[in-house]
Amino acid sequence: MSVNPFNPPVRVVETDILVVGGGMAGCGAVFEAKYWCRGKCRVTLVEKANLEKSGAVGMGLSATNLGEFTEDPEDPKPEEFVKYVRNEYFGIVREDLVYDIARHMTSTIKLLDMWGLPLWRDPKTGKFLRSGRWQHTIHGESYKAIVAEPCRKSADEVYERVVAVFPLLDEAVPNRIAGVVGFHVRDGTMYVFKAKAVIVTAGGGSLIYRPRATSEGIGRVWYPTWASASAYGLTLLAGAEAVEMCSRLVVVRFKDGYGPVGYPYLLFKMRSTDVYGKTWEPLPDEARAEYRKLYGKYADARPTPTLLRVLTTIRNWKEGRGPDIMQTQEKLKTEEDIHILFEDYLDMSPTQAILWAAQNIHPEKRPSELMATEPYVQGSHATPGGMWASGPPDIAPPEYKWGPNRMLTVEGLFGAGDTVGVSGHKFSSGSIAEGRIAGKSAVRYVLTKAKDYRPTVSKDTIERYREMLYRPMAWYELNRPLTTTPEVPKQMTNWFEIHPNYLNWFQLLNRLMKTMDEYAAGWSAGYVTNMYLLNRAWELLKMLEEDFNCCAGAASLHELLRVWEFYHRLITAQAVVFSMMNRKETRYPGYYINADYPQLDEKNWHVFLLVRRDPKTGEWSWRTVPVIHFVP
Repeated sequence: MSVNPFNPPVRVVETDILVVGGGMAGCGAVFEAKYWCRGKCRVTLVEKANLEKSGAVGMGLSATNLGEFTEDPEDPKPEEFVKYVRNEYFGIVREDLVYDIARHMTSTIKLLDMWGLPLWRDPKTGKFLRSGRWQHTIHGESYKAIVAEPCRKSADEVYERVVAVFPLLDEAVPNRIAGVVGFHVRDGTMYVFKAKAVIVTAGGGSLIYRPRATSEGIGRVWYPTWASASAYGLTLLAGAEAVEMCSRLVVVRFKDGYGPVGYPYLLFKMRSTDVYGKTWEPLPDEARAEYRKLYGKYADARPTPTLLRVLTTIRNWKEGRGPDIMQTQEKLKTEEDIHILFEDYLDMSPTQAILWAAQNIHPEKRPSELMATEPYVQGSHATPGGMWASGPPDIAPPEYKWGPNRMLTVEGLFGAGDTVGVSGHKFSSGSIAEGRIAGKSAVRYVLTKAKDYRPTVSKDTIERYREMLYRPMAWYELNRPLTTTPEVPKQMTNWFEIHPNYLNWFQLLNRLMKTMDEYAAGWSAGYVTNMYLLNRAWELLKMLEEDFNCCAGAASLHELLRVWEFYHRLITAQAVVFSMMNRKETRYPGYYINADYPQLDEKNWHVFLLVRRDPKTGEWSWRTVPVIHFVP
């Protein structure tokens, strides 16, 4: 029988530069690429949602995170930012990539201002107002929509509601990207995009680990639920190398509402304590002494690295002094203060304001609980995980240069934002800046080295991908007569289907989250793992991939979307566990602890750990690359 139940049309789109993902980095890439094309190349954007509200900043954001670097002696310089990020990750950072982002921040902030983003200004000096050394405060409810407008106007074509599932590799040139394959989530059309260069600016991954919220609240997570790790799923499937994928991100947030805590700390100078009122910034003496034995000089670093601040919150929880408490009532003294705080969360995290209201919490009268979140996998926030990318030609050491700036280890495949690793703390505006860097680099590549390149993709290959793409729907149609479904609400029916021959997306996702949570240092395991647990996780993940290939089922196009989102999460989870298995030290203690190797090992492990999945065999391999510091 045909594995395609409704014979969808196939549409082939040829372009020069294909940008996959319309978040902040994607918008930056499209805008900059089209500017430098000068009419000589086509730029196409593919986004699985709606451009104005897609990406991690779709709900809004109240700060552009990274400073403006100017000639003003009071402003920090790019070198200072590199040292800050290096300290945050216990020394494991690509200084060339971080410096490259930092030196482009002035022009990026000015672009945001020109596009109409309301940045707060100091009424006395007219300069952009800082809420911290590296942040500008903004009115950010429409942040993404403002950034999306110049992107939409710049692109030659924008394909919305089209999800990219598979990378297309060239059949004539080894290790060469030729495009991507996906489908329209509303009408089912299969899209084959062929391009001379592909820039992956998709999102990182949530719901890889089991969230703290359960049942009907499973969608309450800090990083958006629609972030399905396609930044890594697409690039790993293409055979690109990833770096430091063991360093999943754990952040401290308001309990259950997941409201960010940076704003209260930086703007209101609030403090947090354990339940007995003891502050942890600066760190308690007994905690610092313990950290000094395990992590050496980083225990005394200033500012205290995020890793240790998160670890202290977890430590308080484990030792019965948690949860940590944000003492909001100490700083909210006026109606204006209260208004500013609530406006902030309604701008970027409405669930926090709603939770306060639902639980009768008046933050000006009583404190609020904090928690360490479940782990996330992403590369633009306070974590070094992501893909291994070639550096800027003028400052990158030879070991970090093999192609144009931000090209991954597959020819013609570029990355930015969450995609690119060991260059975190870029956040939203830094992701735009890195997108601009990748966009300009891709244009130079297309107009020079790839000028005469034509993708080689056969009709047989397209047909093979079409069968793979829609197989879950065909498998469901074949087997659904034997399905047993309990009496549940109609919109949840397919979640609870019981069948011996197929697994739906929700069943697959729950197996993944349970495995990662219990075996790979999730929150229920106290963010701790060991080699036995990791090897068992690897075994279970490989079994889950076998079951997926055999028996994934989808009852609709929406479920087909969820199935392939799950697959990207699964491939990413394998990269995470494989990396954790092979880094035999504890380098990121606030994010996870390997109980078999609880100490930081600077002698043997002050290196980058790279992992790769062979696109033909599915086998994984790893290697290390030296960390080269050039900023004193």
